[in-house]
Amino acid sequence: QVQLVESGGGLVQAGGSLRLSCAASGRTFSSNTMGWFRQAPGKERDFVAAITWSITWSGTFTYYADSAKGRFTISRDNAKNTVYLQMNSLKPEDTALYYCAEREGYGSHYLAASYAYWGLGTQVTVSS
Repeated sequence: QVQLVESGGGLVQAGGSLRLSCAASGRTFSSNTMGWFRQAPGKERDFVAAITWSITWSGTFTYYADSAKGRFTISRDNAKNTVYLQMNSLKPEDTALYYCAEREGYGSHYLAASYAYWGLGTQVTVSS
């Protein structure tokens, strides 16, 4: 059974930075897509970023929501089974509970329904 544990959230002023971590244990594979999603109170869970390893193309690929492009960076350390989300230039609208997830199969990496395993989330609050 895969377990995902997020950490690194907190309270930060607008313009500040945070680095989220997601430690994976259990039956995980370095080739699986890992994603970050976020959910603000009263809103749906939204895609933030994903990272995947393509055996076909022998490379790592990253994907970002428009709101994250240029500010957030997703990365992974397969030796540590850990995925990171570096968030810079944070805005109050980035305030949300951030979830790490691991995809199984070949569904769209933008859709939460494609991810089989989820952490409990880490809260990010950005003050203005």
